[in-house]
Amino acid sequence: MKIIMLGAPGAGKGTQSEKIEEKYQLPHISTGDIFRANIKNNTELGQKAKTYMDKGELVPDELVVDLVIDRVKQDDCAKGYILDGFPRTIPQAESLDAALKDMNDAIDYAIDIEISDEAIIKRMSGRRACTKCGATYHIVNVPPKKEGICDKCGTELILRDDDKEETVKNRLKVYHDQTQPLIDYYKKKGILKEVDGSKSTPEDAFAAIVKILGE
Repeated sequence: MKIIMLGAPGAGKGTQSEKIEEKYQLPHISTGDIFRANIKNNTELGQKAKTYMDKGELVPDELVVDLVIDRVKQDDCAKGYILDGFPRTIPQAESLDAALKDMNDAIDYAIDIEISDEAIIKRMSGRRACTKCGATYHIVNVPPKKEGICDKCGTELILRDDDKEETVKNRLKVYHDQTQPLIDYYKKKGILKEVDGSKSTPEDAFAAIVKILGE
């Protein structure tokens, strides 16, 4: 079962991907996590990606496509996977489709999590991240036990540059301009499934996803 998670930044793709990963035992492949790991390790790719991410812009296709294709060819993806944060543009989607076709494979579901821009801005500006272990929190929804301190390793939490309000607004504009056309792309393929991301809890949204994927 190969799944693509769609939706604006902050719509809940990562949260739902983790829930799918746990229930269905599929690897969760997040380009955001890959980029942040490279930034933390100060690799050449990380340095390049950071210049775009800090401004809320999309990382260019050539920095992303080969990395993702190589990842889905690994053994743990043999039974399926969840792509979170990729593809983000029609050219990326076309490159992915072409690579999968060469592997005699295809995406089964593209799940679009829908939520308003206003709700996303409020949600993302409340995020806090640990620079040491990568754990994430929310000052309202998932607060740390001690304000401003990571539960897991005791490191001070920060508001990442890409979660600041102005950056979020820019990311949303980029999403609507460049990524939202993917919804029509996968709808035409007949694999698009829509989920209301503004439901009261992440569990409610996940229940809707389980109905789509089956038990």
